Amino acid sequence: MPKSLPLAALLLVAFASTASAQQPPTVRIRGTIEAVDGAMLSIKSRDGADMKVRTTDNVAVFGVAKTDLSEIKSGSYIGVTAMPEPDGTQKAIAVHIFPENQRGAAEGFRPWDLRANSTMTNATVAETVQGTDGQNITVKYKDGEKKVVVPPGTPVVTFVSGDKSELKPGAKIIIFGAVKKDDGTLEANRVNVGRDGIAPPM
Repeated sequence: MPKSLPLAALLLVAFASTASAQQPPTVRIRGTIEAVDGAMLSIKSRDGADMKVRTTDNVAVFGVAKTDLSEIKSGSYIGVTAMPEPDGTQKAIAVHIFPENQRGAAEGFRPWDLRANSTMTNATVAETVQGTDGQNITVKYKDGEKKVVVPPGTPVVTFVSGDKSELKPGAKIIIFGAVKKDDGTLEANRVNVGRDGIAPPM
């Protein structure tokens, strides 16, 4: 039995290394494309930093297009960028509607980095009713639910299919999870591009 212990330890280390390798650190990037050189995007981030992101050969490009609050219905799968209110509700800063084939994407409630203390809730709409201070929406996810107030004028967008031709200078983008490679470079397999000059509001 003692001889098997070093082997077990080695296997454990190998498994841990593999698990670690499968989850490289990711970076969320908001900014404007300044130049395109093949697969390499030069991006000016929202805080003024110059970043270079290489897109994968099979990069998915999605347009972020304006839509109406009325498109949010019971059963819609949405993402709500919000600020927590003292009464426990979430006051929406922006709402994005996922297409049906992205239902369940990143489901749950978590801190977000749009503003200090902002949150993100990806969940299914259980109920939506008009309130005195905006649309009141109850969303449910696997671990709970949130009540959201969407004030008048809140940006509402949806994801639509796009293509690589939209990755051009001047395009305003958000990359939710650029992968930081071992050599420090960034790689993205999905880029979301604001349509009609809008900046993705999430």
